[in-house]
Amino acid sequence: VQVVESGGGLVQPGGSLRLSCAASGFTFNLYVMSWYRQAPGKERELVATILSSGGTTNYADSVKGRFTISRDNYKKAVYLQMNSLKPEDTAVYYCNARRRITGSDYWGQGTQVTVSS
Repeated sequence: VQVVESGGGLVQPGGSLRLSCAASGFTFNLYVMSWYRQAPGKERELVATILSSGGTTNYADSVKGRFTISRDNYKKAVYLQMNSLKPEDTAVYYCNARRRITGSDYWGQGTQVTVSS
């Protein structure tokens, strides 16, 4: 099983980034996919979730209207488009795959996003 994030980096406030997460080794289209983030000294928090079909999404209040989660079940990938970035979005962003019925729960190593002028 592999879950690999990419696309992080340094961006100025107001800028945009697109994170990608490539999955392999499990039946991707059966899994709920999520993005989490963890800032220094803070607990990991849920940013966005997309259900297996891709039809339903949920967002943390802090990112609603700015971030968009999407998935491509054919490519076995999930994305996080981040617009209007703020310094408080600075964190390590993690991709998560979860299938509650089996208890399967997979994490990537994370990608750093830094929003600073």
